[in-house]
Amino acid sequence: MDVLTSEQRHKNMKNIRGKDTKIEVILRKALWKKGYRYRKNYRDLPGSPDIALTKYKIAIFCDGEFFHGKDWEVLKPRLEKSNNSAFWISKISRNRVRDDEVNKKLLFKGWIVIRFWGNDVKKNTDECVKVIEETIFEQRVEAEDL
Repeated sequence: MDVLTSEQRHKNMKNIRGKDTKIEVILRKALWKKGYRYRKNYRDLPGSPDIALTKYKIAIFCDGEFFHGKDWEVLKPRLEKSNNSAFWISKISRNRVRDDEVNKKLLFKGWIVIRFWGNDVKKNTDECVKVIEETIFEQRVEAEDL
């Protein structure tokens, strides 16, 4: 593992965006191409979902593996051995707790929450779209049954 100087790390961290990330753009373009219309970074909902399909009440988040703690049981021990470990473990733990709270708030408001990992969006965009389409189909079936 390469060790970065604090200046290099600062430059890297400064360039990480919270909106319009590469993974969000990939998924949005795929949905748009299929004819789905959405709101991006929809602030009227808890957590400002990256993509909100308001017509179907589906909130979609595109989460980065590192910042949202994918495979936390593996990542956490690795972080414990790294520089600034207390900061990173605290930050990622807070992100994970906040993600759970946002999910609960959205579910309480009657929204369906879908979360994708960044690499899944990049490598399997069609599969991600298929998950969304299946969720939309289930919504329509449930609405017809009412």
